[in-house]
Amino acid sequence: MATTSERQVEKKPSRPLAQPPISGIMPDDTDPTETREWLDAFEYVIKAAGPERAAYLLERLEQKAFQKAVPVISVATTPYVNTIPLERQPQYPGNRSIERKIKSIIRWNAMAMVVRANKDPSLGIGGHISTFASAATLYEVAFNHFFQGKSANHSGDQVYFQGHASPGIYARAFLEGRLSEQHLVNFRRELAPGGGLSSYPHPWLMPDFWQFPTVSMGLGPIMAIYQARFNRYLQNRGLLDTSQARVWAFLGDGECDEPETLGAITLASREMLDNLTFVINCNLQRLDGPVRGNGKIIQELEGAFHGAGWNVIKVIWGSDWDELLARDKTGLLIRRMGETLDGEYQKYTVSDGAYIRKHFFGKYPELLELVKDMSDEDLRRLKRGGHDPDKVYAAYKAAVGHKGQPTCVIAHTIKGYGLGESGEGRNITHNLKKANDEELKRFRIRFDIPISEVEVVKAPFYKPEDDSPEMKYLHERRKALGGYLPKRTNTAPPIVAPKLEDYKEFLTGSGERDVSTTSAFGALLQKLLRDKEIGKNLVPIIPDEARTFGMESLFRQCGIYAHRGQLYDPVDSEQLLYYREEKNGQLLEEGITEAGSMCSFIAAGTAHTSHGINMIPFFTYYSMFGFQRIGDLVWAAADLRCRGFMMGGTSGRTTLAGEGLQHQDGHSHLLALPVPTCWAYDPAYAYEISVLVLDGIRRMWQDQEDIFYYITIHNENYVQPPMPAGVEEGIVKGIYKLSTRDVGNNKPRVQLFGSGAILRETLRAQEILATKYDVSSDVWSVTSYKALRNDARECQRQHMHHPNAKPQVSYIEQVLSGVSGPFIAASDNVKAIPEQIAQWIPGDYFVLGTDGFGRSEGRKELRRFFEVDAEYITLAALYRLAFLGQVPATLPGQALVQLGLDPEKPNPLSM
Repeated sequence: MATTSERQVEKKPSRPLAQPPISGIMPDDTDPTETREWLDAFEYVIKAAGPERAAYLLERLEQKAFQKAVPVISVATTPYVNTIPLERQPQYPGNRSIERKIKSIIRWNAMAMVVRANKDPSLGIGGHISTFASAATLYEVAFNHFFQGKSANHSGDQVYFQGHASPGIYARAFLEGRLSEQHLVNFRRELAPGGGLSSYPHPWLMPDFWQFPTVSMGLGPIMAIYQARFNRYLQNRGLLDTSQARVWAFLGDGECDEPETLGAITLASREMLDNLTFVINCNLQRLDGPVRGNGKIIQELEGAFHGAGWNVIKVIWGSDWDELLARDKTGLLIRRMGETLDGEYQKYTVSDGAYIRKHFFGKYPELLELVKDMSDEDLRRLKRGGHDPDKVYAAYKAAVGHKGQPTCVIAHTIKGYGLGESGEGRNITHNLKKANDEELKRFRIRFDIPISEVEVVKAPFYKPEDDSPEMKYLHERRKALGGYLPKRTNTAPPIVAPKLEDYKEFLTGSGERDVSTTSAFGALLQKLLRDKEIGKNLVPIIPDEARTFGMESLFRQCGIYAHRGQLYDPVDSEQLLYYREEKNGQLLEEGITEAGSMCSFIAAGTAHTSHGINMIPFFTYYSMFGFQRIGDLVWAAADLRCRGFMMGGTSGRTTLAGEGLQHQDGHSHLLALPVPTCWAYDPAYAYEISVLVLDGIRRMWQDQEDIFYYITIHNENYVQPPMPAGVEEGIVKGIYKLSTRDVGNNKPRVQLFGSGAILRETLRAQEILATKYDVSSDVWSVTSYKALRNDARECQRQHMHHPNAKPQVSYIEQVLSGVSGPFIAASDNVKAIPEQIAQWIPGDYFVLGTDGFGRSEGRKELRRFFEVDAEYITLAALYRLAFLGQVPATLPGQALVQLGLDPEKPNPLSM
């Protein structure tokens, strides 16, 4: 063989590449002979020395090209063919014939569910079937051969099903005997007699069935990544053997447009999560049209996952294509596959064989020659890889056997596969609701459903006899794999919560020391971590703010979890509290990602159901970046019946001095309000936090309530007082009397509500009212307006439903019984927070709050700007007393001047 240097004399230099070629398409070859010699030599290296040697030579060539300034196209994508060639394809282990029958029955029942749910157009129930129609093979191969159930010898796989595929999952559970026919009849009718099925995977609604809520696009993939990492965390900490557990996430190609879907994939490769498999159902369609009509989504995704360090397996073509690819010696077929756009592939799906022959194969005469012996019907039936069990099985087997990387299986499918002209491959919404009689008949014939032509138009459900080969096979396969999925169980025994008396040091105050509630919480967390009974179960989670919150002592106390330990000498290694990473570290320091941190919170807070072990997560973060930024994940946590503590650091619009508009939080409690299982508290003192945390541990892990706590903490330093006697119940239920100041009989009196960062301003206002204006007052610490509202609403509701029974009295009404007003509420939150209990206040009620955008200023100036400082609380009290005729009408105006307030000050809401 002539060397390259010898051949350069004989020919002109090869044409340089002006730009990288379109993915999957090679540029025109200016010297095919030289190309053939290079390829032959490369083949020889592979055969003689193995693929490792070949890979080494490629790497050296790439280095040399870089040194010589030769442009090299990064191989982020591979040709548009299956990753696993036919010669490496394993033999399929199952009974293909029986599996096809089972899959066809599941397809039918899934479609029948949706069709029947829409028989009555007045209900407008809806339903999605196109997604499962395209993904049925992807699921069935996994159900029959890969999904591991939880057993004594296996902690079980965790499967994030694509939300819109739920009818297919229900249809399989019906065959397994886990759901009744009435359940299927009541699909999307959960309130119907006999019980119904939720539209999508919702653990809150079906607590014994669904494990994970996934229909809010993008949340399934990111939660799956952090779940897989948390499984390793449990393993490396020696808490649980999760070595066999695999996390599967099924998602759509259109779903990959959601930032959360791909936003954390580098974490999976960085953590070497070979216990994680993504399966992307690439049916090339969104709701309205193609995902990448002018491009190639499979290639795009391959490049993204390859670039992020994943193992990628493409399943593009079915077995029908194997012979064509083997006979194509020119490489033109692969070239044509690569240059064809997704919009064209979608067109081929709905076209006849003649169109495919002309427009796909007809571009090159050699390809027409390749398929000359195939009929138009043969061409129309050429199968996509995602519908071929042999190809899917090969991909899954390679995925579970791969080590050191997560795997992404990218499967080419047809949306609405098998649904006929109204649904297959069409630009229609994925909630195909109806199928006409002819389409039902064609479906029955295509998938061999044993239902008569007369009955088929009624879309009846079909279930083989229990002793049929199909039913026996179905149950045998799941038995061999450890049990049925999806299935949600809670086998974690209750824990005994710590007693308050064992944490007395947090109830006695700070003496003369100024301490923030954030620091107090940090100290409480450290003691909980040392607790002999529950310390090991705690999971501290911080998104790169440990030093901000003064919690860097956790680095030394429990270490930062790192799957490979610490491979470097940290820059602060000489310091006592240096950044210490350990393989068995307890702290999850997630970097700047509230979404990722929340996913870790969810994984830990559901470990009692996923793994049968109680884990207690404490997620501490900037409160501004919690509910506002990741509200969708918080809602998913509630759906998941998650337990844990979300600690909103630097909460309040006026506590975070100098930071300004996008950091100062005054509305997270408002965003927490609609989350049904979230108990939201805004404490002001260390003892309040201690009572709430210990009570939360009792409720969630001793009494096993499926709730989670949101507790806001602050960075302002002040003396922490000791806990008054007998206030524990009030702290938990939302309000207790903190201070009384009497200035004599027959003097006007006000009730002052304070919360969180503004409670001390309320106490200062109490002093001003007493010393300057001869007004008595009571100060109440309101720890949770939401808790008070929920309790009062429930009492009201009970009376509405039992009007002849003695009305229940809410806690707020009990506490304020006989108390005279007016009532002035002030907090570091928007006014809507205190306003939610207005109807249960036994007197005039006036609210101050921090409505408007934040400002970069000091705390004193900010509180004056937002009109929540002691002077404004005083003014508000005098204003309402004057309104009620209890002080002279001129007094509020005099107080404005005396208190140094500007009557022409602009409204902070509009500034």
